[in-house]
Amino acid sequence: VQLQASGGGLVQAGGSLRLSCAPSGSIFSINTMGWYRQAPGKRRELVADITSGHSTNYADSVKGRFTISRDNAKNTVYLQMNSLKPEDTGVYYCNARLAQRSWLPPNDYWGQGTLVTVSS
Repeated sequence: VQLQASGGGLVQAGGSLRLSCAPSGSIFSINTMGWYRQAPGKRRELVADITSGHSTNYADSVKGRFTISRDNAKNTVYLQMNSLKPEDTGVYYCNARLAQRSWLPPNDYWGQGTLVTVSS
């Protein structure tokens, strides 16, 4: 299984970006999908995640500015980022907890990361 993330880039403060991520390969079911980020010199942190039933969870720092969504038919997760701030700068990683077979337990898979840079 591979997760392909896209949508990062350079944007001015106050701007918007939309990230997307979809896994490819042998997939039986996908549980939670989410986005994490890692700023230079900092630990990776959860930005937002969403269950297969569309329940969402956000980091306090992005509440009201970011929106996570998913299209179960396309196995794709999105992160709409509005009112971006310089402190949102970092590498954003897509995560999916999925099972490849009905008899296998779910495992965590990670995308390669996409860089988001917010200039002041």
